[in-house]
Amino acid sequence: MDQFYRYKMPRIIAKVEGKGNGIKTVIVNMAEVAKALSRPPTYTTKYFGCELGAQTQFDLKNDRFIVNGSHDAAKLQDLLDGFIKRFVLCPACDNPETNLNVLLKKGMISQRCIACGHTGNIDMRHKLTTYIVKNPPDQDPATAGTPSKKVKKAARKAKSEANGENGDGTENGHDEGDSPQEEDEEWGEDTSEEAIQKRMEDLTDAAKTLALDKDLEKTQQERVDLFYSFIKEKKEAGKLEDPDASKEILAEAERLDIKDKGPLILAELLFDENILVQIKKFRKHFLRFTHENPKAQKYLLGGFELLVGKVYPDTLMAKVPKILKAFYDLDILDEEVIIDWDDKVSKKYVSKEVAKEIHEKAKPVIVWLKEAEEESSEEEEEVEVVYSHTERAGLHKVVEKKNKDEDEEDDLDIDNI
Repeated sequence: MDQFYRYKMPRIIAKVEGKGNGIKTVIVNMAEVAKALSRPPTYTTKYFGCELGAQTQFDLKNDRFIVNGSHDAAKLQDLLDGFIKRFVLCPACDNPETNLNVLLKKGMISQRCIACGHTGNIDMRHKLTTYIVKNPPDQDPATAGTPSKKVKKAARKAKSEANGENGDGTENGHDEGDSPQEEDEEWGEDTSEEAIQKRMEDLTDAAKTLALDKDLEKTQQERVDLFYSFIKEKKEAGKLEDPDASKEILAEAERLDIKDKGPLILAELLFDENILVQIKKFRKHFLRFTHENPKAQKYLLGGFELLVGKVYPDTLMAKVPKILKAFYDLDILDEEVIIDWDDKVSKKYVSKEVAKEIHEKAKPVIVWLKEAEEESSEEEEEVEVVYSHTERAGLHKVVEKKNKDEDEEDDLDIDNI
């Protein structure tokens, strides 16, 4: 099996906060990632801490899971693969739907596969096992306190056994009177071919979606085609307006690692001659891609050019300024991105001549955006602070200087373009 496989689950989103010694990495969607693995988010976060030699912090009330230091999402994603192989996958059938159980008396962690029935013990040499023994998976993390003497004893025993030292003086670390056969009886499962097939059929949807994903090995164009088919199927099934549709669409784009290009495909499938209505209707779908993502916004502008210049030139060319303003008003496109787009006429999506025509039609909006930006800059520069001796200490008046001719100028009525 390829050690660099990826799972169909949310990709890790990491945000670095603070500076200097106080710098830390917040794993924004740790709860979602851990849920896909059917493991507590504290386990995955603690695993990162063990691997990186960093302290971890949990704010369970606000779902904030923190690893001290600066770490990028790609690095954490690679480390997560190690966690999955050690603490999630069944060693017998590679299925991810497994359960962990802490055996306190033996100081061990048992893993049972719901699919094939395999039961075995987790390798206790990793530092995370000590934390799991102290904080069993069925224990509510929010109520976890100081480990009891029984738990501490079990943890010490687990550590010594992992190092080849048996605290009870026996050869294999089992308590006297215990035998492998008795242990098998306690954790045994029907392993007949019929029983295994039945359990495979009963796998939950969560496990099925966690199946090994080979799509990332495909070319980018093949992945774009997969995303196109995914959106098209949703559209044909009438599921684009479902409450969770925008989340599912984003998750699929992230799974295929084409988030930036997502808006280009969405524009092709979700827009037609009624684009001004559809922009509002599917606003949330586009926002999930374009928010604070200039690259995705530029791909959306590419889709906009294709739609206007190639697909519906007769009906949409005249509406170019209204379409751009709708994107801006609904926060789908940022002012800076639109202005930057206007600075260079490209023939990437349409011919040079058509691109020039689109830019010419867009001029009213570009002028309006630039003037608004200049006025904003002037207002910031023309603020005079006047301190008053008659006001209470610490308070002051702010007087804005205005150009005498400012009120006399005729502003462009952008809504009437």
